[in-house]
Amino acid sequence: MVGRETTRRRAGVDHSPTVLRRVVPALVFFALACWGALVFAPASFAQVYVVTLDPTQTKVEFALDTTLHQVHGNFHLTTGQIHFDSATGKASGAIVVDARSADTDNKSRDKKMHQEILESPKYPEIVFTPRQVRGSFDPQKSSQVEVVGAFRIHGQDHDLTMTIAVQPGAASQMQCDTHFAIPYIKWGMKDPSTFLLHANDTVELEIHARAQIAPDQPTH
Repeated sequence: MVGRETTRRRAGVDHSPTVLRRVVPALVFFALACWGALVFAPASFAQVYVVTLDPTQTKVEFALDTTLHQVHGNFHLTTGQIHFDSATGKASGAIVVDARSADTDNKSRDKKMHQEILESPKYPEIVFTPRQVRGSFDPQKSSQVEVVGAFRIHGQDHDLTMTIAVQPGAASQMQCDTHFAIPYIKWGMKDPSTFLLHANDTVELEIHARAQIAPDQPTH
């Protein structure tokens, strides 16, 4: 016994009950503190997010140049949600716009647009499906990212990259703005030009959305 006790003391190890009663609770507290830090970490430290667009605070606007004037119109957002991993850039989700809601404030023009160009009774949805997010993103700072995905309109998918400006707001809110061109004639839609009126072969689309960001589970 004397030999074993001497060995412990030489090694600097004290296994007395008093020391153990002090060390064990400290280790338990440390483990719980680490667990709590991981579970309740703020969203700014997360790498996987879900961004949900608010249809009531989102504007989807389009403009088409013609020889006489520029035609302006808008769509209604049905739903919009993007899941993405800021570390890998992998993304999923969908932004869905109601094609039947397209409105230029001119009944005869809108009737022709829906029946002959968009063919919205046959193709009622316009959908953007994200695949990749490029660029540095921090939910607490202003940033600009590129979202690569498939843009489905008139029943066909087309590769599209959106450049989105992101401005953080209060309570995990953010403002997202983007602008891009749609070569609708090249993508198989009818040219609305007539003998007297020439329309551009691309339409400009703008999206101004208020969104909510939150931590998300990793995509697979």
